[in-house]
Amino acid sequence: MNCTTEEQIKRRRTFAIISHPDAGKTTMTEKLLLYGGAIHMAGSVKARKAARHATSDWMEIEKQRGISVTSSVMQFEYDGYCINILDTPGHQDFSEDTYRTLCAADAAVMLLDGAKGVEAQTIKLFHVCRNRGVPIFTFINKMDRAAKNPFDLIDELEKVLGIRSTPVNWPIGTDGDFEGVYERETGDILLFDSNNQDHGASMVTAQTTGIDDPKLKDMLSIGHYETLKNDIELLDMAGDEFDLDKVLKGQLTPVFFGSAITNFGVETFLKHFLAIAPMPQPHHASDDIGVVEPTDEMFSGFVFKIQANMDPNHRDRMAFLRICSGKYEKNMSVNHMRLGKKITLAQPQQFMAQDRNIVEDAYAGDIIGVFDPGHFRIGDTLISSNRKFNFDPIPVFPPENFAKVQPLDSMKRKQFLKGIEQLSEEGAVQLYKQPDIGTETYIMGVVGILQFDVLEYRLKSEYGVDILRTPLNYRLARWVKSEVEDFDYHDLTLTSTSMLVLDRDDEPVVLFESEWAVDWAVDHNEALKLRFEDIHSK
Repeated sequence: MNCTTEEQIKRRRTFAIISHPDAGKTTMTEKLLLYGGAIHMAGSVKARKAARHATSDWMEIEKQRGISVTSSVMQFEYDGYCINILDTPGHQDFSEDTYRTLCAADAAVMLLDGAKGVEAQTIKLFHVCRNRGVPIFTFINKMDRAAKNPFDLIDELEKVLGIRSTPVNWPIGTDGDFEGVYERETGDILLFDSNNQDHGASMVTAQTTGIDDPKLKDMLSIGHYETLKNDIELLDMAGDEFDLDKVLKGQLTPVFFGSAITNFGVETFLKHFLAIAPMPQPHHASDDIGVVEPTDEMFSGFVFKIQANMDPNHRDRMAFLRICSGKYEKNMSVNHMRLGKKITLAQPQQFMAQDRNIVEDAYAGDIIGVFDPGHFRIGDTLISSNRKFNFDPIPVFPPENFAKVQPLDSMKRKQFLKGIEQLSEEGAVQLYKQPDIGTETYIMGVVGILQFDVLEYRLKSEYGVDILRTPLNYRLARWVKSEVEDFDYHDLTLTSTSMLVLDRDDEPVVLFESEWAVDWAVDHNEALKLRFEDIHSK
């Protein structure tokens, strides 16, 4: 591999931003883009009166509700680094999209609301990162408002999440009287200007001074100056020291304080993050290959997301590909492992949410979008060499809410079928059908109830179809596995309140109302040696 390609890979940084809803994730993404020069004015979700919306919230329903319902991918250059940001939905109803996105990230930035600390959805996403060994960087946001005591927030990280932390900077004023942050490494103090009223649409210019500056006492309120001196002393004596090895293993999280909405602390965070965060990491492959190194000469990657209708004028569909090794070159042919055939990756694109640029080349660590004529599924492996392997599968999480869906207008059945098929291939919903009945009846399964609203909205806006949705009482979906060689799902004995359906690969799935019904099915089908799986791999 020539030096240029290796250098290109080493300057890549690919990370996901995770948090509980409304902790400021999408706002933070906007501000990172602002400092990277990718956008010139940030359209904060909060700045509704300015009629601007977040760059990463590109779907119309996201702009209307002010929440992210799908992951966005954005790339920009900053200070010699090529950065790929994956902005994820925070709401638990869209957590499956977040889990898939984390499979494509080398690091995670965890945002906490300074007033609320560690919240429920943050805990779930943190454990996904920890199980994957992903380094986690913590940004405690909204410090321009009243917040918890910073020592309590640090303590919460350890007690609730079980991870040690090392503050990189420290806030001055947390009772709604925020005055700036102290940079522990340099001893500098960045002073916050609370008079800037542009909602953080432009870059902030921080005033800098040192802890030993005699004028500092006059710049800070008396109480804050004394508190800061005491806090620094306590941190230096009792705090965890920075240890890069522990950070990269996900055992220690660097902590930053700031305010994304006002841009304060964002650039400092970005500079520190880029210096510490890992370059593209090896990816584990099945079939006795072990790991695939990013600097391997062959091109390889996997599909972690499919998105239909990003451009309503063209009704196209894009497959998002994480490049794991080597370099993509224009019109490259690759082996599609699931289909067992060669395909050409024509006109791949890189993204700023829904805005795209055609790319001539891309490297390990990059995320590219490939036009999908129906070839791709989430989890597909693509390789340029003749080696045969698949990257580890991406798990499918069991839905917890179910509904029977049909078009209100039977004349629009064709559009309805196309819409639900495409949306299920995206992973937005899971699609099941009842076998052996006349007209095919479709049942949708979703992890969170809000996904049904998005399904209804998108079928109407993108396919022109109104649907009738009938909620079903089921709470569990279990894939049926049997140790019997000639197993036939028709032989299953189930309770009257359970339903046998087929997924889109025609694999049998049983919908149950309770765990008791699952146990009943195992007990009454002993001869079939059944196993019910709640997490299925794609």
